[in-house]
Amino acid sequence: MILRMNLNRLSICTHSLSPRISSWTTSSLAAKTGYLKSPSRMAYSAPSGAAYTTSSGEASPLKDNKLLFRQLFEKESSTYTYLLADVAHPDKPALLIDPVDKTVERDLSLVKELGLKLIYAINTHVHADHVTGTGLLKTKFPGVKSVISRASNSKADLHIEAGDKIYFGGLFLEVRATPGHTLGCVTYVTGDGPDQPQPRMAFTGDALLIRGCGRTDFQGGSSEQLYKSVHSQIFTLPKDTFIFPAHDYKGFTVSTVGEEILYNPRLTKDGETFKNIMENLNLPYPKMIDVAVPANMVCGLQDLSAKNVEAMAN
Repeated sequence: MILRMNLNRLSICTHSLSPRISSWTTSSLAAKTGYLKSPSRMAYSAPSGAAYTTSSGEASPLKDNKLLFRQLFEKESSTYTYLLADVAHPDKPALLIDPVDKTVERDLSLVKELGLKLIYAINTHVHADHVTGTGLLKTKFPGVKSVISRASNSKADLHIEAGDKIYFGGLFLEVRATPGHTLGCVTYVTGDGPDQPQPRMAFTGDALLIRGCGRTDFQGGSSEQLYKSVHSQIFTLPKDTFIFPAHDYKGFTVSTVGEEILYNPRLTKDGETFKNIMENLNLPYPKMIDVAVPANMVCGLQDLSAKNVEAMAN
């Protein structure tokens, strides 16, 4: 499968509804259109380099100034949404990771202010604590494509699998399957190469949190599978790779693979101990799950034509 799109330059920084803010910028080579590539098929494209700044202003040097990055926060569900763009490309193509329905207007306002062209709205998994904003984004920007893993069995314009690459301008995200929190969880990792941002960035969803991990007691979760996923797909990345999770409840914004290997109180244990920890968390039933999961299985508002027909009939 090959999907061609006109891509725009991208720039990224972080905004939130709380004071949690971080920012990245990266430079670019020659502008080009992109695809998403997999071992057997293709779909999106992009290349870059970057510099990251935490809210405290402490900067980590990256190789160029191509990538614009923003970390955005939704306070009710403590969800992080990430905006990435290739600002060196003439079209400034951009994507959003894990958008929330309640903050779609904020996200779109930022995209417009920065002069970006939003081309993808992607999810790390079917969320149980909020309704995704991908469906609403599609109503605001008809050219936007929704993206989620094929293993999630949910609706989207594009279904990705392990090994696929999502390109935006000259930059790309590599897809890694990290099931365990849910069956369909994936982690998106910025590309590896001299024309990509360095250090790399991993958007881990709920698979790996900062000093924690997602629960494994619903939606086909498995503590054994989650342990294997994190250790084989995330902890094998370079130790300076930045970890950007889908949630944080303690005020953290970013970690690294090296930090989590050393300090994650659950995933530093052996597999059997980890399994025992997860089986004895005694967590309450998620308050939004009965609303969020059915909605997110259809991309929030994915079935627009059916909804419009129903509205007209009433």
